[in-house]
Amino acid sequence: MSRFFATGSDSESEESSSADEITPKAPGATFKQSLLLSDDEEDTKRVVRSAKDKRFEELTNLIKTIRNAMKIRDMSKCLEEFEQLCRAFLKSKNIVDKEGVPPFYIRLLADLEDYLNQLWEDKEGKKKMNKNNAKALSTLRQKIRKYNRDFESEIAAYKENPQESADEEEEEKEPEDSGSSSDSEGEVSSKSFLKKKPEAPSEATKFLKSAKGSGDESSSSDEDDDDDDDEDWGSDQSGSSGETSDKEEGKTSSMSMLFLKKAQDTEKPGVRKEERKKKLKQKERIEEEAEEEGGEEAGGGWEKVKGGVPLVKEKPKMFAKGTEINTAVVVKKLNEILQARGKKGTDRAAQIELFHALAAIAAENNLGQGILVKIKFNIIASLYDYNPNLAAFMKPDMWKKCLDCIDELLDILFEHNNIFIGENIAEDSENLAVSDQPFRVRGCILTLVERMDEEFTKIMQNTDPHSQEYVDNLKDEGRVCGIVDRLLTYMENKGSTEEICRVYLRRIMHTYYKFDYKAHRRSLGLQGETKSEQDQEESEGEDSAVIMDRLCKFIYAKDRTDRIRTCAILCHIYHHALHSRWYQARDLMLMSHLQDNIQHADPPVQILYNRTMVQLGICAFRQGMIKDAHNALLDIQSSGRAKELLGQGLLMRNMQERNAEQEKIEKRRQVPFHMHINLELLECVYLVSAMLLEIPYMAAHEFDARRRMISKQFHHQLRVGERQPLLGPPESMREHVVAASKAMKMGDWRTCHSFIINEKMNSKVWDLFPEAQRVREMLVRKIQEESLRTYLFTYSSVYDSISMATLSEMFELEMPTVHSIISKMIINEELMASLDQPTQTVVMHRTEPTSLQNMALQLAEKLGNLVENNERVFDLKQGVYGGYFNRDQKGGYQQKQSYQRGMLNFTEVVSCFIC
Repeated sequence: MSRFFATGSDSESEESSSADEITPKAPGATFKQSLLLSDDEEDTKRVVRSAKDKRFEELTNLIKTIRNAMKIRDMSKCLEEFEQLCRAFLKSKNIVDKEGVPPFYIRLLADLEDYLNQLWEDKEGKKKMNKNNAKALSTLRQKIRKYNRDFESEIAAYKENPQESADEEEEEKEPEDSGSSSDSEGEVSSKSFLKKKPEAPSEATKFLKSAKGSGDESSSSDEDDDDDDDEDWGSDQSGSSGETSDKEEGKTSSMSMLFLKKAQDTEKPGVRKEERKKKLKQKERIEEEAEEEGGEEAGGGWEKVKGGVPLVKEKPKMFAKGTEINTAVVVKKLNEILQARGKKGTDRAAQIELFHALAAIAAENNLGQGILVKIKFNIIASLYDYNPNLAAFMKPDMWKKCLDCIDELLDILFEHNNIFIGENIAEDSENLAVSDQPFRVRGCILTLVERMDEEFTKIMQNTDPHSQEYVDNLKDEGRVCGIVDRLLTYMENKGSTEEICRVYLRRIMHTYYKFDYKAHRRSLGLQGETKSEQDQEESEGEDSAVIMDRLCKFIYAKDRTDRIRTCAILCHIYHHALHSRWYQARDLMLMSHLQDNIQHADPPVQILYNRTMVQLGICAFRQGMIKDAHNALLDIQSSGRAKELLGQGLLMRNMQERNAEQEKIEKRRQVPFHMHINLELLECVYLVSAMLLEIPYMAAHEFDARRRMISKQFHHQLRVGERQPLLGPPESMREHVVAASKAMKMGDWRTCHSFIINEKMNSKVWDLFPEAQRVREMLVRKIQEESLRTYLFTYSSVYDSISMATLSEMFELEMPTVHSIISKMIINEELMASLDQPTQTVVMHRTEPTSLQNMALQLAEKLGNLVENNERVFDLKQGVYGGYFNRDQKGGYQQKQSYQRGMLNFTEVVSCFIC
């Protein structure tokens, strides 16, 4: 053997030198011989691996890296290694075509797809991922699904019997040259993916090249042959024939670690170390299989435990054996559990379980209701703390537990009148033990119920309003209102005035936006229901109007905080307007003077104010108060931000003006979907009100230079309609209103009526009102009256006189109504005419200027304003007018004088022309 490869230990070389002495040789001959022998030895000892082994080893290494990345949920690494694996598999295509797809490859594809699907379904886990991992997860999931289509049959076969697939894989990985002497090694290698290091040839055939290789190893006669061969070929070896294998191992230990696998002596320390390493690898492999296959093959020996404070371990033994369970011990244990609350790594679910266990122990030992109430307070608080993020909402199971705990707490408080609770009770003065004195517990049930109400609002805000889940969650509102009613009853007996006002406001907030159909039917006197239903309705209690009136008046009289009283007033006005009590709602709004200082209120109160004003305007429209409806809706609709002002969504154009934190705050202020006001209905009511006001005004002041716009938004819609190159039949609600406005401008009330009231508009807007038919009749009446006014304004200059009977027939109005409208127009000097009572005609007076005279008057007025502005600017600048006139001040002044004289002369000419 060459000296180049002889890297054995010094002790082994000394033993070999003492056993056999080396014959001294010439340096040149030794060097020459070593070179020759090293070439031969290199040829014989180098293990030539097949292309299959090389390619499969590359695939195995990549698979190991992917599995390690799966353990730590590194999706970016998984994606990167999977792409490399696909490329490596493509390189191995020729070998795969001959040998077939290796089972370990199919196993990885199946496991990786299942793993990715599991991660994808874990919504909470996906939220905790960083941006890169989440993106990599989505990309890798798409790639693996597409890639696995080529291996569907193999993956299906593996999933049907994963155990057999794993056994076949191990058999393929086991090398052909493993003998009886390497059974233990073979056992370990069967657990690994593939053999990286094929076994070395036996000692007898170490320097021979044969077709069989090392397949006939492990016989004692071979060892003797090894000794003889070593002595014959051992120019570079020394030692006795009995220690040949030891010397060979010592001299080639480094190379054998890299290329050779030999039968080793188990008594040596190095061998023991190798055994320990192999056992460790075997242990890791078993652990990996247990994770991949659900712990079936591992026999349930490994269990995954949660991190954090190990409170769960204390659960089985809450108290030491033989401990006397009393109130002091339970309170001490309660404080120990509370100490971990809020700390990093605390398992909140385990804390809640511990509280329940403690409550059960207290109930078993009859420690009294005082300690039970205190534990219930802490359970509810822990349920609220389960989601530390304010923006996050409670999960359905936690929400149900919270409602159950609050109900149980209220049951205890109602059953035992000797329990006093309050925030003002200090912990030192608590009385939790059973005694003659009443129980005193620190805590506030009102705060817990208020937090429960806020959590319900967050649940509704974060649920898709168009899903069945929203309907299911909304059903819980009945239970929430029931808890609020029970708390209201409790507080009326034991609460302070301030607490009663707070709980009254909670009840009001769940009532003010709901239309009371029961009271509506009673007011209409409907008798279509059966007697049993009527009896059931009568037994349900008083109407919402009575409840609102009683609760709000108590707050008006007793509340000391402006916010609760303001909210109560706004809710009361909203409820009046919703039930068409226009005059009560209007008077309450005017008397409260809220419009004077509402800009100083906090945003939720401002949103409630905007909602109330909108509902007030819709109520006025239903009652036929068109001008009041327009005034109430003007501020909201003219801003163009009705959706945002009503708390029903955020506008995308304003997203750049707010940062992420402000956006979260804005989203928490949004009103749940079931409380929304229909924005299309709101806009339609506003545009129709503007049409009924604006069209007659435009006809009356057609040539008035000082004409002002009543509604800018309505004019904008008219301009948009005029810009249309091709006018087709109206489709949207706005197009219907614009088309109706053009018809009204011509005095054609029937066409206007057909555009405003039709099947499409009914389904979109008018059928949404409680009394839809009455609203439609009111609209028809208003359209007829305003069309009559517009007709008289537009065509009065054409008529000398017109019969009121003709007007009544044209607009299908009664004679008294026509007479009333024309009389008002004459009194207000809107129409220059007089009424001839005997003939029932309207006689027009030719005092109105013609169209040409109107235009001339407008021109004269504008020129006069221009001259006045010029003179004012000239006086301020002392002759320096600016622009062209700055070139020569003297010339400029002369030009200015001549310019003014010319303007004055032109104005005189126009005035003379008018005269």
